[in-house]
Amino acid sequence: MSFFKKIFNKEKKETLDKGLEKSKSSFFDKLGKAVAGKSKVDEDVLDDLEDVLISSDVGVATTVKIIDRIEERVARDKYLGTSELNSILREEIAGLMSEVNYGDATDFTIPSTDGPYVIMIVGVNGVGKTTTIGKLAHQFKQKGKKVVLGAGDTFRAAAVDQLDIWANRVGVEIVKQAMGSDPASVAFDTLQSAVAQNADVVLLDTAGRLHNKVNLMNELSKIKRVMQKVLPNAPHDVMLVLDGSTGQNAFEQAKQFTAATEVTSLAVTKLDGTAKGGVVIGISDQFQIPVRYIGVGEGMDDLQVFNKVEFVDSFFKQ
Repeated sequence: MSFFKKIFNKEKKETLDKGLEKSKSSFFDKLGKAVAGKSKVDEDVLDDLEDVLISSDVGVATTVKIIDRIEERVARDKYLGTSELNSILREEIAGLMSEVNYGDATDFTIPSTDGPYVIMIVGVNGVGKTTTIGKLAHQFKQKGKKVVLGAGDTFRAAAVDQLDIWANRVGVEIVKQAMGSDPASVAFDTLQSAVAQNADVVLLDTAGRLHNKVNLMNELSKIKRVMQKVLPNAPHDVMLVLDGSTGQNAFEQAKQFTAATEVTSLAVTKLDGTAKGGVVIGISDQFQIPVRYIGVGEGMDDLQVFNKVEFVDSFFKQ
């Protein structure tokens, strides 16, 4: 299959193109200024390109990898013109992203499991965690799946209320307890309820406090242990939600959470309102964790299954 074979429908692709417009416009404005008046990709151009990538929130380590790859091509091909830089960058970033196993999912499917498929959602407050859970519930329900939500963020009253609103809006079950309840207890009740109802998917919210690593680790470990009393393999996916508009701060959050628990997937939100879309490339590369979903708008259907082919294609679309 060709790397750039189109596999999104037209409407989804247009939403993705629009959602990445600010990131793309900012990136190519900077790139244009970097190569203005220059015809050959030389050391000066590569230095400027390095600045462009870092300022586009691709991250230092990933930027170095991309520059190294382009330097190898310059050494091999002897002469590369700046007019070719767009296509070279596209190829090298696509190659870098192909090294992370994203799976083949192009829609909201879930693996077959013995009992409900459990996704534990982690991330700090304000990144769009609750909204992501609500939109995921909507997408799974659209697929004919029975969904149960667990309001495990018991430290913030608004978190439970917001999740309750989403549950009613989407029309799915929610399990909740009083404010200040033990999150592990909520997780236990949620899984018991999901099993009893023969549910397909469980989406469990967790507290969004980025307290010290030891406390975070202990809390998430306890939730996992309690869930495994009901379903031995739960959670099947630990999804970290990151706000794409925070740029480098998203890297720091990813570092904290991956140190505290085994994160198996990422959801990057709010990409439509930012010029920092390059963060998706950097985080994916640095942490070698697949980006599962991206938020490219406020609508119910604007949470998309991330596809590296279409992302790179939209980012470099002229």
